Amino acid sequence: MNLHQTETQTEVSSGAEVGLRIARDVLEPMKRRFVGKDEVIDLLGVSLIGRENLFILGPPGTAKSALVHDLARRFDGTAFDYLLTSFTEPNELFGPFDIRKLRDGELTTNTEGMLPEASFVFLDELLNANSAILNSLLMVLNERVFRRGRETRQLPLLMTVGASNRLPDDDALGALFDRFLLRVVCDNVEEERLRDVLDAGWQIERGTGPDEVTLRIEEVERLHRLIHAVELEDVRGPYVQLVHRLRHAGIAISDRRAVKLQRLIAASALLCGRMRAAPSDMWVMRFIWDTREQQEVIGEIVDNALAADESADDVRKHPRAMGTDAPDAEAIARELNDIAARLEQDDELPEHDRHFLRDRVGVLSARSQWVTDEEPRQFLEQKVSQLWERLGTGA
Repeated sequence: MNLHQTETQTEVSSGAEVGLRIARDVLEPMKRRFVGKDEVIDLLGVSLIGRENLFILGPPGTAKSALVHDLARRFDGTAFDYLLTSFTEPNELFGPFDIRKLRDGELTTNTEGMLPEASFVFLDELLNANSAILNSLLMVLNERVFRRGRETRQLPLLMTVGASNRLPDDDALGALFDRFLLRVVCDNVEEERLRDVLDAGWQIERGTGPDEVTLRIEEVERLHRLIHAVELEDVRGPYVQLVHRLRHAGIAISDRRAVKLQRLIAASALLCGRMRAAPSDMWVMRFIWDTREQQEVIGEIVDNALAADESADDVRKHPRAMGTDAPDAEAIARELNDIAARLEQDDELPEHDRHFLRDRVGVLSARSQWVTDEEPRQFLEQKVSQLWERLGTGA
């Protein structure tokens, strides 16, 4: 093996380590900080490494913008966000013409603090985009290039996150929507986690964000250069079969889209510290829907494909490959502890409060049964049993 091959092999091995560090030191802390947003955060991670764009469907006030800014801070990146309206002008996103140079007859955009200088972009109410900015925006999303007249700039953009509370309803917006390879729903958290949200939100308001930069932009750019070094041989056959099944089910997957999705499969492998993709990395295919009605169909087909995965047991799998609705054992344990603490503080609770707590324990007991690991499941069952006794009712 010559020196060049040795250096290349070292670079590849180091890339896998960086991917694992992003998952461990960036994404996991974000999950602790933003309650109930694990799915969105995992998709932010895989979109960032795959250098693709993510569309988030959901109402205002569900931390979409905050997630993008938090991710940018952890990489010492520059974030730009803007709320689009039907009257938004190109200058509001890309910057005005430089008046000083305009006097000399030179059309140059002053992009300071605007989208062309950002590494992370969040566009809220994306589907309000009008024809005046649509073409420029399409080029930014697809080619990472800003073009205005004779002016052309290559952008430092790593990823764009678009958000809306609706899906596109005409062809022009459909073309914009198509530039977002993955789509995810981000809603208010379920009732049983509201207390965790309030606690986490209070902590966020007391501070300004992560204490320090975790990784540098250069590390992400290195993974972008290495993504085609990820070996796809083990996933090629299952992936072809999955695309065929989805197409037969009426899901439109163009050849171009099928090719691009391989980047996200490779990104999933990198986030697991692997330079070799496994069929379990096809979990990303759950999030290629165009309509809400497609979600269940796609989810079932993809889950069946993942269930047929015969990868070795020692293959480190992405947590999203384990299922979309897997309960969080730690979150269940925290809520059970909160109920126990409330009973400790006041054994003479009014009957209507005890009735409410019985209902909550019943819900948590049911969710505990779906925890896949035996040890935490048994621990949760024991906690539930203890609470049933203290609440004066049998399981």
